[in-house]
Amino acid sequence: MITLHNVSKYYGKQDVLKEVSLHISPGERLGLVGPNGAGKSTLLGLMLGTVEPDSGEVFKAKNLRLGYLPQELLTLSGRTVLELAMETGDSLPQVEADLEEVHRLLSVVRDEAELEELLARQGQLQSQFEQLGGYDLEARASRVLAGLGFDQQRLNRDVGELSGGWLMRAALARLLLSAPDLILLDEPTNHLDLESLLWLEGYLTSNPAALLLVSHDRVFLDKVATRIVELDSGAVYSYGGNYSHYQEQRERRREAQRAAYESQQERIKQIQDFVARNRTRKDRAKQVQGRLKMLEKMERVEQPAEDLAIKLELPPPEPSAKVVVEMLNLEFGYGSKLLYKDLSLVLRKGDRLALLGRNGEGKSTLLRLLSGQVKPSKGRRLVGGRVKMGVFSQHTMEDLSPENTALGELGSVSGLMAQGLQRSILGAFLFKGDDVFKKVKVLSGGERARLVLAKLLIQKPNFLLLDEPTNHLDIASRQVLEDALRQYDGTLVLISHDRHLINAIAKQVAYVNAGKVTMLPGNYDDFERLWKQGLDADAAKAKAKPAATAPASAPEPPDAPKTVEGDAASGPKSSSQKRAEAQARQERYRRLRPLKEKVTQLEVQVEEATVELDKFVAEMVDPAAFADAARWTKLTKAHAKAKNKVEKLTAKWEKMALELETLESGD
Repeated sequence: MITLHNVSKYYGKQDVLKEVSLHISPGERLGLVGPNGAGKSTLLGLMLGTVEPDSGEVFKAKNLRLGYLPQELLTLSGRTVLELAMETGDSLPQVEADLEEVHRLLSVVRDEAELEELLARQGQLQSQFEQLGGYDLEARASRVLAGLGFDQQRLNRDVGELSGGWLMRAALARLLLSAPDLILLDEPTNHLDLESLLWLEGYLTSNPAALLLVSHDRVFLDKVATRIVELDSGAVYSYGGNYSHYQEQRERRREAQRAAYESQQERIKQIQDFVARNRTRKDRAKQVQGRLKMLEKMERVEQPAEDLAIKLELPPPEPSAKVVVEMLNLEFGYGSKLLYKDLSLVLRKGDRLALLGRNGEGKSTLLRLLSGQVKPSKGRRLVGGRVKMGVFSQHTMEDLSPENTALGELGSVSGLMAQGLQRSILGAFLFKGDDVFKKVKVLSGGERARLVLAKLLIQKPNFLLLDEPTNHLDIASRQVLEDALRQYDGTLVLISHDRHLINAIAKQVAYVNAGKVTMLPGNYDDFERLWKQGLDADAAKAKAKPAATAPASAPEPPDAPKTVEGDAASGPKSSSQKRAEAQARQERYRRLRPLKEKVTQLEVQVEEATVELDKFVAEMVDPAAFADAARWTKLTKAHAKAKNKVEKLTAKWEKMALELETLESGD
């Protein structure tokens, strides 16, 4: 579908990409990883054509349809959410307009030949309209938007009224509905709650399109990716499998590279020592020149770059009272919308609580009620003695002073701390050298997040409230934050869609749903496995209206047993009826048996063909395959043939299985 061959790109003196090669095949789902600044956006730009390579070539399949979701979107307005989602390309509206024109002409035409021509054109356009999804586009758009968290009310809102997060969701729905051949997603999970994230996981894994995904969400990458592509010091490394498999393989590669580097450095030192000892000896001149040429021609092995990650170590806070915060019969809402009524909640010293629930249910509001940032309309909030709070949220990131430097912003909360120590702390948060003098207004999202975390660190809070702290952090920095929070012995409340982080640090979850907060032991996996299904079922029952009196001829419930023999109303069956039924059963069995055997055979054939396809996919992810043009051509042909075989066998199996199911049901 798309191939980068020996592509290099540099900005100033920095080589972002150095002779990288990458190939994406139909149906592949690639996770693109690497630290912030490694060149992921540059790689996406090369594929989109918005960035030109300094050397090398980018090849795209003819008529390749690319779908791209950037991290930032321009404000769109003048259309509803549903209308925006249905804007799937120029072709569908044009076909629809052509159809309307044909319908108009059909109502006035009288000439027989012209009528036949118009009818033929109508059939052609209707077929094209159907292929483009025109007849069910609105229904599909509604389903996709619902999966991404839009309720019926929001579908008809002007997109100009949406916040950035909801606008991103609407744009994602439009992208998915446009059915591109290759989807490029840059951090699509940042603005999703867990429910929508889970829906997106399922959608992407069942979608036939190829996918290139930039994400720092480790669990999401594990669930979606079939291959991980890593950018490291300008080079591209490809690993078959998901993110967990990549981590294992990457460490082995780095160990091998480190060993090769050290071995080569030792060899270089030996040669240099020989040259230094013998440079002035005439009888060794030839050997010295030979060694110098050897050094000149030697292809140098680079030392593996160390992961740049925040070196976060939270100092031990002063102990708080046993009860940190207590909320008694709180009531709170926005305008006419009541979020909480009679809410009571107690947080004790050392609690580690994750707030879970859909967007709009009030998780962030609950966190702000706990912190005292908003006041309840009724009830009381009591704070224990010696409690010192530290809050991380999108609001605290926005509250940074734009004209302050990073050093000045840290100094606003550092008290009498020496400037040298402040610079050391900022260095631990990746503000190197003159970066400490960068103004807040020019900092990236990740830099702002790290600065807020640095400010939290030096204030030594014993009660941390974190609202999506990992949104702008790369994977290595997330891991360091996770490790530090594991060691933190204060009280912690967390909102996050990073399941890896929740699993690592939470000991309790609070499920926020329909104004009710349910406290449960365990982490996210425990919640998903043990509690979620029951809680959602209870919520659905609570929302359901009381059942109306059943009509006299109420329909039979779907699970009710069906009458097989005749009853009192229909009378006993005659012998001819019974004989006819027995013959029908025998005939059905006669037809079922060979069909069952055929379905079983096809299942085996599909499995064997899939194994063969997987073999070619595994071979294609080998970086050495890209370098050998003849091998690559042979591989791609074999892969296409194997994929076609799997698709044909699967289609045949589905047809037979459906026929078997129909016969077995007696329809």
